[in-house]
Amino acid sequence: MRILITNDDGVTSRGLLMLAEILSKKHEVLVVAPESEQSATGHAITIRMPLWVKRVALSRVFPVFATTGTPADCVKLGVEVLSNGAVDLVISGINRGFNLGTDIIYSGTVSGALEGVLLGIPSVAVSGPISESFNVEQAAEFVNKFIAEFDFNMLPAFCALNINIPEGKIKGWRAARQSKRRFADRFESRRDPSGKTYYWLYGDVVEDDSDPEADYRVVNQGYASVTPISVFLTEENVLKTMRRR
Repeated sequence: MRILITNDDGVTSRGLLMLAEILSKKHEVLVVAPESEQSATGHAITIRMPLWVKRVALSRVFPVFATTGTPADCVKLGVEVLSNGAVDLVISGINRGFNLGTDIIYSGTVSGALEGVLLGIPSVAVSGPISESFNVEQAAEFVNKFIAEFDFNMLPAFCALNINIPEGKIKGWRAARQSKRRFADRFESRRDPSGKTYYWLYGDVVEDDSDPEADYRVVNQGYASVTPISVFLTEENVLKTMRRR
């Protein structure tokens, strides 16, 4: 397959380069990623500034391009320009930090995959924990095996897969629902050297989902969670109720 790989951690991210290295053993790989970190940029695209692209010498096996854009920009450039549309699969990751529950609304990693399906290409977002002991090579091998065995034909148009890989031994994978996991945001007030007030966002994770197949519960059990997600946000049940009334 011809695989386009991107991320939101930046083009030098260990997760991205390890994934590209593993996949390049059997596939034709093209890396297009932001030149600097673009975490939590969501599905932003660049429309009023130029996008700069340069090839960087990070591998002799596969081409690597750094851009000034967002993950969604990277996928657009990779598909429309750098590959001339010759892409069979888009993979965004391996991200440093889970994308569970409501994280996917903010995630640049997930948006890279959603941009892929918007362009009509099967796409996967892959994330893992923020941990120095996380085995990135094991995670990349898992992705390699997964894409070889998974039947992407079962996915409807505009549907991507969001995968979260646990720390430690991977027991396998389970189909999981996007959970209600979210953050209770807080702002800490601080002052800069000139006395002006600024705010630093932080928060606590709220995990109150009773569904045993919720994404974070699956990950906590040692399995990779695989969640089908769509670019469409319409709440169909409410829409039906509104039409009846």
